Amino acid sequence: MQTRFILIETSHAGNVGSVARAMKVMGFDDLVLVRPRWPDVLQREEALALASGADDVLARARIVPTLDEALDGVSHVCATAMTPRDFGPPTVAPRAHLAALAAQSAPEHGAAAPTGVAFLFGSERHGMKNEDVYRCHACLSIPTAPDYGSLNLAAAVQLIAYEWRQALGGFALVASGTPQPRLADARAVAGLLAHWEQALVAVGFLDPAAPRKLMPRLNQLFNRAVPTEEEVHILRGVARAMLQTAAQARR
Repeated sequence: MQTRFILIETSHAGNVGSVARAMKVMGFDDLVLVRPRWPDVLQREEALALASGADDVLARARIVPTLDEALDGVSHVCATAMTPRDFGPPTVAPRAHLAALAAQSAPEHGAAAPTGVAFLFGSERHGMKNEDVYRCHACLSIPTAPDYGSLNLAAAVQLIAYEWRQALGGFALVASGTPQPRLADARAVAGLLAHWEQALVAVGFLDPAAPRKLMPRLNQLFNRAVPTEEEVHILRGVARAMLQTAAQARR
């Protein structure tokens, strides 16, 4: 589904760069500005600096004089505003609405899916105008602390971009390059338990004549812990040290 972020009458060039960065990190690149304060905002030093590697999003961005032009090609429009408008679209939390919207594009849904979605953000000082909100299908309100709901423009874009990406399926976690540790198998855990049983008897913690189900309980503990092979080696090293200490004490 085509996704577009639209900034209306943005006044700070740095915010435009930060928005480009917020979009790119969530995999979006369609940015349209309606009547920004600076006609050359996409080339201004502040915008380029705060884009921080998202220069390609700025390069693709368009500046248009009207919201009509910005909305060309999209069929579902979401305003972002803290305050509900009388006679405006329903005010909804982003997560539930975006999940339902994304589900419409699933083949099994059956109904016609939106051709594209646009997220509208108003100016930093005044937010969105009523006439712009009225044109939207939904008004997204980000839940915030009751006594302080002021969000920076780029922060609001980042939150909406994240929620929309999650609704679309999200991204798989990027591997760090470090191999994942191998889990110990049942045989290794059994060997660990036998080793610990010897050690606990040697230090006087376990009485073989009255074990009180200590070993089955330790078995359950290790099963819940799901130790790796390396962790089993560490724990067996502890048991080995306990046996050596007990042997020295008997000399």
